Amino acid sequence: MRFWRLLAVFWMVAATLLTTAAGVDAHGRSGASTTARSSTARSSTRRSISRAKPRYLSSRRTTRPHVTSRRWSKGGRVRPMYRLVRRRATTSYQSGFSPQQVQSAYSLGGGLDGSGITIAIVTAYDDPTAARDFDVFSTQFGLPTIAGGCGCFTKVNQTGGTTYPRADATWALEASLDIEWAHALAPGARILLVEGNSDDFSVIVRAEDYATSHAQVVSNSWGEAEFSGESAYDYHFNKPVAITVAAGDTGTPAEYPSASPYVISVGGTTLTLQGASSGGSCDGGCFYGGERAWSGSGGGASAYERQPAYQSGLCSASMCHGKRGTPDVAWLGDTSQGVAIYDSTKYAGSAGWWDAGGTSVGAPSIAALIALIDQAFGKQVSNRLDSRFFYSLYRASGSGGGAFHDITAGSNGKKCCAAAQGYDLASGLGSPIGTAWLNGG
Repeated sequence: MRFWRLLAVFWMVAATLLTTAAGVDAHGRSGASTTARSSTARSSTRRSISRAKPRYLSSRRTTRPHVTSRRWSKGGRVRPMYRLVRRRATTSYQSGFSPQQVQSAYSLGGGLDGSGITIAIVTAYDDPTAARDFDVFSTQFGLPTIAGGCGCFTKVNQTGGTTYPRADATWALEASLDIEWAHALAPGARILLVEGNSDDFSVIVRAEDYATSHAQVVSNSWGEAEFSGESAYDYHFNKPVAITVAAGDTGTPAEYPSASPYVISVGGTTLTLQGASSGGSCDGGCFYGGERAWSGSGGGASAYERQPAYQSGLCSASMCHGKRGTPDVAWLGDTSQGVAIYDSTKYAGSAGWWDAGGTSVGAPSIAALIALIDQAFGKQVSNRLDSRFFYSLYRASGSGGGAFHDITAGSNGKKCCAAAQGYDLASGLGSPIGTAWLNGG
């Protein structure tokens, strides 16, 4: 009997070995099927990781490795570039910089309002309450309203139609921030919200294509890590219109499409505003009190894009190593401060008045300033690489004197990217002095 038991054990072991060699697991699945499932799981994990959401606590910053590149597959997702100062919204305006305060800080106005210019805002998914929120914000700050017949806001999908994508609360906040602040600083301009069907990169650039063919200025507050081959997508931004892109909200390194040489990359700062009063007013007169590079601002030399001619002599070989430097210009963005926005699409169970920061503030704000410049000069700011308005203005004004606030303090997280005199990888050329820009230097 012992012999037969040993023989039975032998045949069981042999059968197991043969089954394994044939690629079948203990549940009758083939090895190829198991490998495919494992690969699918890993792919799903990568997609969920890449689909990053904004961080909303200004006192806690999510860190990440010093990534220099990432291969962006067709399924790569982009993320919005804002962070909320508070977890909960309020039912009435309580805090956050107001349009009046920001206009005072950067010397904007002068009778210009962007009339005759269209500013396109590119986002992902639908903001179902965009028009209503636009009017609540505008009423609070004495701006033209849709209800009042301003004709200053239109929403379309990525092909210009009115069948909108599904709603998404995270992106609705981004849309509210962008349309409200473009309107706040250029109240006479027409705001065109173009909603991509999703946050997939290959989808949102279709919205970009529509926007660049229907506006003089386009604002983008989204992006992701750089990737090998990104320059092949630069044609989406090589258009005869001005295109602003938020530089990022997690510090260095550079991100895409901020790193494209065809866009205006906008970094973030910590702003000191003198004379500001509660309730968003400037009762005694507000004025600029200085800026520091914000630690969360995106920036750095691109890993892939070559240095464009307009940065020659400004971004040195030791700083940029022959690559495209970001950002180009800076604007307030520190999430411990934030600007006021209104959004009634519930986010995390809350809706109403929020304070938001990040370089998402700068992209639509600089876009609005460009609309004022277009109006002032009666022509579009060029997007050509050999005649960049900001860099020409910087050189014409004697290395920025009188046209830019030269930001020389702070950094965005790395030794490479500390603010310094002249161009740097934390604040670019500096932040604008609006009167000089509107007068051409």
